[in-house]
Amino acid sequence: MSTEVVSVSAVSAEQQQSPSAPAQQTAVEKVNLLGMSRPQMEKFFEDMGEKKFRAGQVMKWIHQFFVTDFAEMTNISGKLREKLEKICEIKAPEVVHKNYSKDGTRKWVFRVGDGEGSLVETVLIPAEHRSGLRRTLCISSQVGCALDCSFCSTGKQGFQRDLSQAEIIGQLWMANYSYMEDVPVLERERSVTNVVMMGMGEPLLNYDAVLNSMRTMLDDFAYGMSKRRVTLSTSGVVPKIDQMVKDIDVALAISLHAPNDELRNELVPINKKYPLEQLIAACQRYIAKDGNESSRKHVTIEYVMLDGVNDYPEHAQQMIKLLKNLPSKINLIPFNPFPHAPYGRSSRNRIISFQKTLSDAGFVCTIRQTRGDDIDAACGQLVGQVADRTRRAEQWKKKVAQQNEILRSQG
Repeated sequence: MSTEVVSVSAVSAEQQQSPSAPAQQTAVEKVNLLGMSRPQMEKFFEDMGEKKFRAGQVMKWIHQFFVTDFAEMTNISGKLREKLEKICEIKAPEVVHKNYSKDGTRKWVFRVGDGEGSLVETVLIPAEHRSGLRRTLCISSQVGCALDCSFCSTGKQGFQRDLSQAEIIGQLWMANYSYMEDVPVLERERSVTNVVMMGMGEPLLNYDAVLNSMRTMLDDFAYGMSKRRVTLSTSGVVPKIDQMVKDIDVALAISLHAPNDELRNELVPINKKYPLEQLIAACQRYIAKDGNESSRKHVTIEYVMLDGVNDYPEHAQQMIKLLKNLPSKINLIPFNPFPHAPYGRSSRNRIISFQKTLSDAGFVCTIRQTRGDDIDAACGQLVGQVADRTRRAEQWKKKVAQQNEILRSQG
């Protein structure tokens, strides 16, 4: 990806070179406008000596009409378009693989750097809703993940790096564009209705890039999404949840997966640093903001159902006690096995029984429908084609094989 921050002085210096300067001198790398939030782009235009309203014009062309050629931006002067063409670009991450499921789910694998491991996945899930067709895009924020939750396939590849704003927004741009490729520019419409920052990586550990990307999602000059339709999912980085209170109003989801600290320490290791009491308190602070327009009316609780691990009746009772003072909706997720995973999926009857216990206690509790698993797009299968650069997956497979050998010897 191209750099997202331009040095206008560097551009000016290049433009002011002597005519006798060697033609082969290194050119300034073009600035990728795709990932810039509106304040960032306004500053960029002002630094160029242009009016800042140009930022809104360009953002509409990029994010509402999905135009990457400055020559097509017909409400901008030819002189400015020529200037932008010289120093800027609009560049989404390279698509190296795409697959569309028979159920309508779409998956993309993007290259975001050099090497086999510089890949991330993005999944779009369609669903019928009372308000019409809903298309929810699950966006990645990091290459790999450092948190190593024991049930998550992505964590087994380790962590490589954070994604830039252009690489994050580029996923949303491409998902929309996939429905618009053959549509005339001025007839194009945004197709993605919902975004969840729930793909590869822990979004709150890439805070600034994720924050500015979500601001672009909400911006009327870009995607104009409702703040209730942009959700950030975290495993529980408590200080950053508190920072979000000051910075943005979007929906919050918590990857809980266990109702007590002992079990959650095993499944979600970050719990050792920020245990449940701290996490629940942070969630309560997050939704404390008043106002009918706030998306902070409740927290979504994500709970993957692992057979014989966290799906017992006592776990449901512990959930009731844990969440009794937290306005929340609970989403039970059938586990999607991956190679060498040490867990199995809870039975349908067990999941339904778990749901009934929570519903009878007054909670809104749903069971997530598994989608896209024919293209490895279901929750927990996002590791896809990403190479393992830390040997964590290799070590994990070895550990599981050793455990299986012990069980066979004891049997």
